Amino acid sequence: MMKQIKHHLTDELIMGYSAGTLPEAFNLAIATHVSMCDACRAAVESYDAVGGTVLEQCETVEMSAQALADTLAMIKQDGPAAPVAATSSRAADVPAPLADYISGSLDDVKWKPVGMGVKQAILETSKEASARLLYIPAGTAVPDHGHNGTELTLVLRGAFFDEEDYFGPGDIEVATEADEHTPVADIGADCICLAVTDAPLKFRGLLPRLAQPFLRI
Repeated sequence: MMKQIKHHLTDELIMGYSAGTLPEAFNLAIATHVSMCDACRAAVESYDAVGGTVLEQCETVEMSAQALADTLAMIKQDGPAAPVAATSSRAADVPAPLADYISGSLDDVKWKPVGMGVKQAILETSKEASARLLYIPAGTAVPDHGHNGTELTLVLRGAFFDEEDYFGPGDIEVATEADEHTPVADIGADCICLAVTDAPLKFRGLLPRLAQPFLRI
């Protein structure tokens, strides 16, 4: 049974998700968190209801004959190339929104090393932001870094802590340009997170900065 989720989405992110104005990678992280968090799911439903009311009060406009075809073309272009549903019992640890982006269980992810035992798997999303799964061995620290934009980190398995707080399964950390931290995986278990960013991270150390272009972080 999942422990109580203590770290939630901001109102701004929920509003953007409901309005459909966020990049695909952010929508993925938010949808995955919402599938795990009753409080944020209720908040999304509230904003959806408000948006529906606003649409009902708007004046109608004539649509072009090509509107449906154009919409379907955009959906085909922006969506994941080959969604795979998590149907087996081994994939029970994968929240439904994330299952469309990976095949099988979190144990089946094809990881690529990034150094110090940390591994990643980049997920295919639109270019406005990037999404990746991070595997951080128990007790291992991710290099100290700041942010050029926004980073969402959702814990799927295990836990991590930084200078601000402790984050367990279902918790999501929202880091902005004002934040600098050194996440460390809890010693109790390896940590797997879904991390999305809309700009490159700002690493203080020389080696992480040199490796950054190759790791696409």
